[in-house]
Amino acid sequence: MSNKTPNATAAPDTAPYDVTEQVGHLLRKAYQRHTAIFQQQACDPQLTSIQFVTLCALRDHGPSSQAELIKATAVDQATIRGIVDRLKARGLIQLSPDPGDRRKVICELTDSGAALLDAMIPCARQISELSMGCLNAAERVAILFLLRKMIDGDEGVAG
Repeated sequence: MSNKTPNATAAPDTAPYDVTEQVGHLLRKAYQRHTAIFQQQACDPQLTSIQFVTLCALRDHGPSSQAELIKATAVDQATIRGIVDRLKARGLIQLSPDPGDRRKVICELTDSGAALLDAMIPCARQISELSMGCLNAAERVAILFLLRKMIDGDEGVAG
């Protein structure tokens, strides 16, 4: 039995449904805006935001399998495979077999990848600043808190 059953005594919502005012639509629009800002402000125009997150995960967690990258980045398996291929082709990461399990491939940041990350950090800070736009300091704290709360509330939800 799910505990998500609507309250039986609550009145039905009869207001017109406006998709443009729904949380999913607004989150998608905010993400699209952030992605556009990332592409305009990134100091490497070939680097996507997902590739940047992947490089940061390798910097933060060290050499990682693709399964570990999926967990660290919240990127699906098919997408991470393409990201790894593109980063490898650019010489930003290197791949090697896992010494403990030859079927696994370990991804590791190269010196070029680390140098790109170092160059990108000031750009990334500016991207975050621009993404927050006209929000004041309290609103910035609040939105980050609320987004984390939404994400943390997904414990046990498939996805």
